Amino acid sequence: MNQLAERLSRISEPQTIKMAKLGRELKAQGIDVVDLSIGEPDFDTPEHIREAAKKAIDDGFTHYTPVAGYAEVRQAVVHKLKRDNGLDYTPEQIVVTTGAKQSLANVVLSIVNPGDEVIIPTPYWVTYSEQVALCQGTVVFVPSTIENNYKITPEQLEAAITPKTKLFMFSSPCNPTGSVYSKEELEGLAAVFAKHPQIYIISDEIYEYINYVGKHESIAQFPGMKERTIVINGLSKGFAMTGWRLGYLAAPLEIAKACDKIQSQFTSATCSITQRAAITALTGDLTTAEAMVTAFKKRRAYIHEALQTIPGLKVNDPEGAFYMFPDISAFFNKSFEDTHIKNADDLCMYLLHKANVSVVTGVAFQQPDCIRLSYATSMANLEKGVARLKEWLGKLK
Repeated sequence: MNQLAERLSRISEPQTIKMAKLGRELKAQGIDVVDLSIGEPDFDTPEHIREAAKKAIDDGFTHYTPVAGYAEVRQAVVHKLKRDNGLDYTPEQIVVTTGAKQSLANVVLSIVNPGDEVIIPTPYWVTYSEQVALCQGTVVFVPSTIENNYKITPEQLEAAITPKTKLFMFSSPCNPTGSVYSKEELEGLAAVFAKHPQIYIISDEIYEYINYVGKHESIAQFPGMKERTIVINGLSKGFAMTGWRLGYLAAPLEIAKACDKIQSQFTSATCSITQRAAITALTGDLTTAEAMVTAFKKRRAYIHEALQTIPGLKVNDPEGAFYMFPDISAFFNKSFEDTHIKNADDLCMYLLHKANVSVVTGVAFQQPDCIRLSYATSMANLEKGVARLKEWLGKLK
């Protein structure tokens, strides 16, 4: 008899994790797979941050910490938000978490009741809607198009709001599209929210530093917005610290306290060693992050140009993160030998098993005409991967 909880039926395994798993299985069989599915910088954590962690071990920071994080870590987050974003918070408004994903979960669990509506622009990071589903909230998707660089307009936002709307979730720079909302575009969205004071906003800014168009802009900067916005960030992307598992949220005090309460019953605090390393990351200069972004920018220029040489792909020009999100619908209803492509899922499996290139279906991000490719890998891998894509997509007739 199946005695598992009903809530499991409301969520699924992320396609990003599934594709990475399938790619690893083929690699274990000795197959040369080019992995363009993973959303992880291919750089090692900067040395000065690693040294801070080693010192923390030697200094005895190996015990439990406060649930919301060491006071010094929360103060470091306050420092960073003021330095980089011009936002003023107190340490009591900061909660340090086991990755930014836990920050998101804390907030959604704190805000969403069964039946509450949560607006999510699409494409979006796969976890947003799954967390809402766990809370029995209702997701209201607002679609965007490649022609608009995968960004929604204030008019679309206004049309999606109802008396049941409780929360708006988005990311800028965006995973999976790399789209970046400008200050003017965010101001337009903020003007809509000003008319609907019951709505909270989750602003996922984990890709903040990987931005190719200038200064990062946060929606929390506009009058009246910081009091209802929860800023989510972390160390994984900008500092190449994916395995260290440290995220953080900055929120109105009542939300921060609620997140502290929820986290106390799930994980308590994140790793003490990681927290000490975070102080160095958040308060130090950004030279290593800037060097990493310079490398990403070169790869972006290459893959953007290279993908445009593949007939059938429709490509935009993303302004942040490290993803391309081309429209591949031109390949639907085409075949090669015994393989027939009906949708993006079929195309991903075809590319994995025929071209030995791992990408992620756009279905995972509520954009079924697209696939996501990550250029967080070496230039040699990108060149090999693009050559294979061009060859095997060209075989589909």
